[in-house]
Amino acid sequence: MSGYQTRQTAIAAVTNFKSDLKPLNFTETSPTDVFGSNVFNDKVMKNMLPKDVYKSLMATKKTGEKMDPAIAGPVAAAMKEWAISKGATHYTHVFYPLTGLTAEKHDGFLSPDDEGGAIAEFDAKLLIQGEPDASSFPSGGLRATFEARGYTAWDVTNPAYILENPNGTFLCIPTAFVSWKGHALDKKTPLLRANQAINKAGRRFLDLFGNDDGNMVVSNAGPEQEYFLLDRNFYFARPDLMVCGRTLFGAKPAKGQELDDHYFGAIPRRVLAFMMEVERELYKLGVPVKTRHNEVAPGQFEIAPIFEQANLATDHNQMIMTTLKSVAKKHGMACLLHEKPFAGINGSGKHLNYSLSSATQGSLYSPGDTPHENMQFLCVTAATIRAVEKYSALLRSVVASAGNDHRLGANEAPPAIISIFLGEELAEIFNQIELGDLKGCKSKGCLEVGVDTLPALPMDSGDRNRTSPFAFTGNRFEFRAVGSNQSIAGAQVALNTIMADSLDFVSDEIEKLLKKKMPLNEACQKVIQGIMKEHGHVIFNGDGYADAWQKEAAKRGLPNLKTTADALPAMIAPEVVDVFEKYEVLTKDELHSRCEIYHEQYNQHIQTESALVVKVAKTIIMPSAVRYQGELAATAASLKAAGIKSITPALAEVTELVGNLDTALVALEKLMEKEDFKSIEEEAAYKTSKILPAMLAVREVADAMEGIVADDLWPLPSYQEILFIK
Repeated sequence: MSGYQTRQTAIAAVTNFKSDLKPLNFTETSPTDVFGSNVFNDKVMKNMLPKDVYKSLMATKKTGEKMDPAIAGPVAAAMKEWAISKGATHYTHVFYPLTGLTAEKHDGFLSPDDEGGAIAEFDAKLLIQGEPDASSFPSGGLRATFEARGYTAWDVTNPAYILENPNGTFLCIPTAFVSWKGHALDKKTPLLRANQAINKAGRRFLDLFGNDDGNMVVSNAGPEQEYFLLDRNFYFARPDLMVCGRTLFGAKPAKGQELDDHYFGAIPRRVLAFMMEVERELYKLGVPVKTRHNEVAPGQFEIAPIFEQANLATDHNQMIMTTLKSVAKKHGMACLLHEKPFAGINGSGKHLNYSLSSATQGSLYSPGDTPHENMQFLCVTAATIRAVEKYSALLRSVVASAGNDHRLGANEAPPAIISIFLGEELAEIFNQIELGDLKGCKSKGCLEVGVDTLPALPMDSGDRNRTSPFAFTGNRFEFRAVGSNQSIAGAQVALNTIMADSLDFVSDEIEKLLKKKMPLNEACQKVIQGIMKEHGHVIFNGDGYADAWQKEAAKRGLPNLKTTADALPAMIAPEVVDVFEKYEVLTKDELHSRCEIYHEQYNQHIQTESALVVKVAKTIIMPSAVRYQGELAATAASLKAAGIKSITPALAEVTELVGNLDTALVALEKLMEKEDFKSIEEEAAYKTSKILPAMLAVREVADAMEGIVADDLWPLPSYQEILFIK
């Protein structure tokens, strides 16, 4: 079958696709009844647990009190009863290893009763602790290869839930994952530790303003998840998409996203059916998804939940990614979470909306109607400015990955330079404080649209800045640099830890001034003034895409860590190790292990991609070009024999491209032979500076071929077909 026939078969399958899924009956069960129906939530526990057990459990969840081990037995019994009533036959401790994926090992409830039957067993010990084999999960040198034992520990702060399968259901118990010696081997453990740190520092900070009422200070997250959808027929016809999650070849189509006609457009019928099923499955799991829409690039979409407490939001985001992929299969599609699956058009991020709050104070980032008078808000914002400037390299390192390197700095993502956008109103206030002359700020006012039938619109204090990696958006900050395929845990661990450090710094400085009998407001302004003078250069309200910002940022001394190889060493810088150890979030050994793991993952990604570039170019693209070259040569010979002017220019062009492709492949393969690296860091730098440019050189020739080789010979589905045929 020719390349053209292969592509036409895929196109026919896509255009003739008819779902055999039974339509969901939304009138049978209302969304409010569906929501949380598969979650062992507070309402279920209140009905099923003894009052004293429920009260003790809630105290642990809501105030951070140490869990009473005595409650585990009654909770396990109720959880088992509830799960079996939902049809569950197995349970699993769900955890999030440093692969970035979700992991689970299933165990059955049933055990033989020695009378030919079986009984369901699930006790406190099985609930609290599991023992998965940790040998095949990355540890970064924290343990020897032969040391296989690992433990999962019940995360009492997040609810258990039921996952459905066409042939049954099973109980999922959120857990932390640690080594036999207690080292964190996962994403959750350091997040729980960082949550403790921000609670302690936050309550101390609030106490200065008389607002520590015993409620926990928590971090909240609302990750906007972007993704691509394409038909599985195209997906399986592209080895690069199957193996690497992104296209290693592909010429720019005649039409991409230039007309901006996809963004917020009417959602395609097939895609909307997929979205509705995704949402219904997530509703069952209590995931508060709120928004769905077309994103900028053709074939790109977004789903966004409501704000939640950080740990729960992290678990829920993992559920969202898993559900997107599994439901896409049912609808004959593939979901791509790679940060840059298609060159030349927008990639996908995961905008992490971040805030700190307490049950009574609400968001600590809420400025109120008169932000210039809200010293608590100004101080916590100043603490954020200090944290982001002082640890900007760390924030860049926690979003570093092979995929995200293709996205950061492009026109759909913030640059690799970490800066803060405050907006006009807040920037004016902080500028006044820095100059020692706080006067106030402009009133927000209303926007008159100029149409009598339309209402006046309340204006925000400033416009949004989509080019900023860390932007204030009203009552929270939006960290826009997180990659779509990444767990949000890493970013939150870093933010909570450095915010705990900065809040403690602010508290220390204010307390010193209060001891000197300085009034609280005056002390706050003095501390903010000091922060602005030392760290205020991280604030940038302009165009982050402009070349001028690169030069300006360099003058300000802001790091510009463009690649993963540049960024990862910041994770183990002495000041970073100090702050993580100070707040007992990650030890020096744990940080070094993660740095090593992420280097290994980066190197393996590039190794896999480069090997596939060679294989696809040699076995798929080159043969097609040579066949076309042969056709042109035969035609030229026939025309010449007939005394007709030949098509020499076209033949010469193809011949030159074939030669260039062969040369580029030889150069890439030669570079790939190097193995004598002194360190994993040296290998990463080599792959960044040598392998990636050589891969790109191969791609440039191959993409040029796509524009000249006869369409009936070109083997790979094109961008035009993949992105626009639904």
